[in-house]
Amino acid sequence: MSLKARLLQLIHIATRLFNRYPGVVALFGFVSGVASFMLVDRQARFGEVMSIVMLVSWVWLVMENGLRRVIAHWFGWQLPPGLVRYATQMVHQESLFFVLPFFFITTTWNSGQAIFTGVLGFAALVSVIDPLYYKRLAAQRWLYFAFHSLTLFAVLLTALPIIVHLSTTQSYLWALSIALVLAAPSMTSTLKLNGWRRWTALLLLMAAFGSAGWLMRLWVPPASLWLNQVAVTTQFDNAQREPGESLHEISASQLKSQGLYAFTSINVPSGLKERIFHVWLHDGREVDRIALNISGIREAGYRAWTHKRNFPGDAVGRWQVQVVTEAGQMIGVLRFDVTP
Repeated sequence: MSLKARLLQLIHIATRLFNRYPGVVALFGFVSGVASFMLVDRQARFGEVMSIVMLVSWVWLVMENGLRRVIAHWFGWQLPPGLVRYATQMVHQESLFFVLPFFFITTTWNSGQAIFTGVLGFAALVSVIDPLYYKRLAAQRWLYFAFHSLTLFAVLLTALPIIVHLSTTQSYLWALSIALVLAAPSMTSTLKLNGWRRWTALLLLMAAFGSAGWLMRLWVPPASLWLNQVAVTTQFDNAQREPGESLHEISASQLKSQGLYAFTSINVPSGLKERIFHVWLHDGREVDRIALNISGIREAGYRAWTHKRNFPGDAVGRWQVQVVTEAGQMIGVLRFDVTP
């Protein structure tokens, strides 16, 4: 049997297996995502390898048509449509189930971030339900490319801080830019560009999507950062860097006499340096914003705290300490009440 015949036989076998056990790919993607999430601090190399595999698969997917033509030209045979179809679905499944554990743990669920993570979860569900994926999603080219771009955007948000140690703000800008560039072909085919007006419309459309994506960053969780431990306390051990008992309520007199510590232990991938803020809010109004520089150096998380002693005259009410990135993405929230 010739090499070409053997390759074709293996391709047909793989296609039949994917068709018979479609859930295996999604299961593998989810398991690899959980494993990478659990080991991203202890064995950062594992997280890097998984992220690189995801990005390489995306490069193949983006160059799919060109690669098919090259194979047809050099080897004289076309890749079976079934294999290409299942390979594309596999990349979507693997990518979505890889990033979901990161987004589920970093989402602040009582904020707009729940919408973004919910959309990712729904997209993962669509990728494993063949009737929805092929008859509803893949049948609409523009919708298919939107799905494609969303998935790549989520992968880049997770992978860039791990692989090249970009901050969450830098990762967001790069992920948004790359997703827009790769979505351009679908916009081109939809608008059927044949004149300067349509090209102008394309540029304006991309600028509008880019602006909307940047404005919606507050609804996107920082996939590489999450809180391991938090505390609002009046006592703090500077030698051990450990907080005292966490409080949910404190009197105004005690607050003004002792002040208050906001303690956060933040998981940061090894090698990543990040600038965050503790934003103190009183009844929804910002009263203080304190900058902190953190880095991925401890397995248990980077311990950062602020000690606030300067409170307004009437401090009674509901308080929050929001932990946010430079771009305003929320990592978590600490809450406490001040009583008369």
